[in-house]
Amino acid sequence: QVQLVESGGGSLQAGGSLILSCVASDRIFRLRTMGWYRQAPGKQRELVATHTTGTSTYYDDSVKGRFTISRDRDRHTVYLHMNDLKPEDTAVYYCNTNPPVDFWGRGTQVTVSA
Repeated sequence: QVQLVESGGGSLQAGGSLILSCVASDRIFRLRTMGWYRQAPGKQRELVATHTTGTSTYYDDSVKGRFTISRDRDRHTVYLHMNDLKPEDTAVYYCNTNPPVDFWGRGTQVTVSA
């Protein structure tokens, strides 16, 4: 059974920081590249960052230099450290594999005010 449980979202002012967490099923966490995605109101879900099972990472240009993705093997958890948040970062954030499996968690809401 696939498990993807996101947490850590919140409401804050621009310039602030948040750390999102996602606990994933051991089976997919150990074998797959993990990613963070986000979906803003009225927009399609987009890929934000990925982390392979090794050390390679990818960031969308919109978050490069501000967000950091990491993963903890022992906790089957992937994190997204978000700094210098901007109003355009407002979205529901989801984790999934990359490419994604056909299951999505509930996500966690991040709201950034100007």
